[in-house]
Amino acid sequence: MTRNDQAISLIRNKDGVSVWRVTTYNGSYVMKCFDKPEYRREIDNYRLLISLGVPTLMVIAQTDCSIVIEDIESSVYRLGTAEDINDPNIAEKIALWYKLLHRNSREYADTHDFIDKYDSLTLDNVRLIQEKTGTRGLRVWEVIEEHFEQIRSAAMNLPRTLAYTDFHYTNLAVARDGTSALVFDYNFLFKSYVYSDIRNVCCSLGNDEARAAFLSAYGEFDEYEVIVDDVASVLSALLIACRHKAFPDWAYGLLKKVKDGRLLTAVERFLEEEYDKH
Repeated sequence: MTRNDQAISLIRNKDGVSVWRVTTYNGSYVMKCFDKPEYRREIDNYRLLISLGVPTLMVIAQTDCSIVIEDIESSVYRLGTAEDINDPNIAEKIALWYKLLHRNSREYADTHDFIDKYDSLTLDNVRLIQEKTGTRGLRVWEVIEEHFEQIRSAAMNLPRTLAYTDFHYTNLAVARDGTSALVFDYNFLFKSYVYSDIRNVCCSLGNDEARAAFLSAYGEFDEYEVIVDDVASVLSALLIACRHKAFPDWAYGLLKKVKDGRLLTAVERFLEEEYDKH
């Protein structure tokens, strides 16, 4: 669609979110329109991250149901590629963005209401997973149900920050001069604990060198979060998978952990750690 020196073209339309490229006489921009009210939180999340001093793509304008941001194709950034997640130098820059996000948003997470990543960790939902995956009767579920309140309490009482939770190279922007990187699309920004983001990124990085570079650049974090996350993250991800109409391919590896005893081992390790602490 064009009008004189202006044009608008559809880039993507999925799940009630349409993305458009808008070209005007003085440049091009990207406009995201949100049909579903629950997705419009991303507009507020851009505003929030900017207020916290966390780098984002430049916001040009916004309404209650849309946002206009800089067009990355004519930006100081470029879109991430599949090759980028193999690059230790880029992994290091990604880690610095996450470290800034976590550091700058900790106070906000402590003092404001915000959707928590693990609000859905309930006993009813654990039973839903068993039913949907046909794994009811496995010993791991017996142990989880017996100690569920302990598991949930540990996950919910870890120190909170804002977590991106949805890392993928298609959400990555890399500075063209190689000096920085950031991630965009903030519809899955939640309150959570630091390691939930670290694990999410490391699972997507392409090799051990990139993971090592990310961890080195990020620096210290609480190792106890790893022990809790080995249980809580599997339950949370399986619940998301079970809410799909068709069980997604990415979740079969998690389901295998349920069936082959690895989740049970993680639960037992968590319980041993809790016993030692007390």
